[in-house]
Amino acid sequence: MTATTQTQPLAALSEAGVSIWLDDLSRERLRSGSLAQDIEDSSIVGVTTNPSIFAAAVSGSDQYDAQIGDLAARGVEVDEAVRMITTADVREACDVLRPVYDRTDGVDGRVSIEVDPRFARDTGATIAEARQLWWLVDRPNAMVKIPGTREGLPAITQALVEGISVNVTLIFSLERYAEVVDAFLDGLEAAHAAGHDLSRIGSVASFFVSRVDAEVDKRLDAGGVGSGVRGTAAIANARLAFEHHEQVLASERWQRLASAGAHPQRPLWASTSVKDDAYPDTMYVDELVTAGTVNTMPQGTIDAFADHGQVPSDPEDWDTVRGTYDEARSAFERLESAGVDLADVTAQLEDEGIQKFADSWEELLDRVREQMGA
Repeated sequence: MTATTQTQPLAALSEAGVSIWLDDLSRERLRSGSLAQDIEDSSIVGVTTNPSIFAAAVSGSDQYDAQIGDLAARGVEVDEAVRMITTADVREACDVLRPVYDRTDGVDGRVSIEVDPRFARDTGATIAEARQLWWLVDRPNAMVKIPGTREGLPAITQALVEGISVNVTLIFSLERYAEVVDAFLDGLEAAHAAGHDLSRIGSVASFFVSRVDAEVDKRLDAGGVGSGVRGTAAIANARLAFEHHEQVLASERWQRLASAGAHPQRPLWASTSVKDDAYPDTMYVDELVTAGTVNTMPQGTIDAFADHGQVPSDPEDWDTVRGTYDEARSAFERLESAGVDLADVTAQLEDEGIQKFADSWEELLDRVREQMGA
């Protein structure tokens, strides 16, 4: 299909090697055919979900009423009811995206579902939940989202060992990202030793972007030193993460896995909607374009980029990441000189991210509990 005027920027972004994933899912999207149409018209090749997305979906639609009524009639506990509801949506989305998964040899066509965020600091519970979600969805193109906390690292490895595809979420720091990559490599090596087909195991590392700028800018403004350095932290952070990714791909360790059929763990740019109206609304797309990455965007960011994304005529000229690493390190030095402790920023953001998702999960439980009671 030839891209329409509206979707040309999205098609060009895809041609430049960026996989566009939709950061949203609802039963309304599935039943109306909206998701299938987005795949056709907007170069969407994957879907990510989180507790906030499901809370909004359940509260904003009557499409869940029949299933919730059945769950209530059977006396199902609310935690298990939520698993039944969310895995049903993810399973159906996986079926919609299965042609993309087949066409891309398992690289794209993925749909992510998150473990209960209340388990973010509990390795054993996270592993058990990952197994349960993988079994419930029962689709090869699913991905289980595991938080990139210190406690999540062994869970990432164990899930991969068992052949479970993993989306590592809530990554904020370069140091934690390096640990996530090591957990991924450990998992694939053990999976290969156990006889798994590595070509069927997928993984992405979700590096959060806009939240970094929001916190750093707040600290800069409080210190009265924001001029010239506001809005530079997140992009520099992500670009240096990609530098590490390139170094891993050049390593002998990775080459051995690649020769066994493994796909790279692609960096995924998450939290890509701007939090400050002073910034261009497509900033975290425009500034993070490079082949071999994923950008997961909420609908508003997708619409904005489709409308006014800046697209060079030749996609090969449109790499805004490779070759920027020295500039990114200079940005870090300027931030340090301005008094910003990035290690403290990213530690705070990890804690806040876990709490926000846990709060959204509780909100989802409350809404389902209320509807089951009705």
